[in-house]
Amino acid sequence: MEPSNLPCMNDDPDDEFDHGPSKSELKRQSQALQELGEALIDLPAGEFEALPLPDNLRDAVALARRITAHGGLYRQKQYIGKLMRTIDAEPIRNALEARNVRQRSETLRLRKVESWRARLIDSGPAALDELVAAYPALDREAIARLIEQALRERSRGQPPRASRELFGILRNVMGSALLDSTD
Repeated sequence: MEPSNLPCMNDDPDDEFDHGPSKSELKRQSQALQELGEALIDLPAGEFEALPLPDNLRDAVALARRITAHGGLYRQKQYIGKLMRTIDAEPIRNALEARNVRQRSETLRLRKVESWRARLIDSGPAALDELVAAYPALDREAIARLIEQALRERSRGQPPRASRELFGILRNVMGSALLDSTD
């Protein structure tokens, strides 16, 4: 045979058709949907109830929350994964992602509050001036009193009651300042 007459691997007429996702890709998609369904089991009740779920999926997740036997829970999770493959999972995925974003932002906010509390207790008046400049709604005298109490408690080895109270005040003021800035 001449080289030009040899069959080319690309000449297969079946290659013109899209064969869809591979078996491995289908397994990955199925596993991702099952993990998404399992995430529903761990949601707090209020958030779970707010999700737009079909009744059969809602019932299956509610049952999984009550199952304590390992084997039974495993089978129920498999069933939830099967149900997840029959519905549009995008709204659920979006709701869970929005929840994760809220949790991350709350964690960052609490870290910021903790950082301010530590700076106030460790650095004193300079940090207090900076804080009051950033958050004018703060009661400067009350904060100064709490800082002094926190330092006394620390030096005496007492429980950090004033430090906790300072944290609560900072959390409330910084939280409301963040809410005001988003309006």
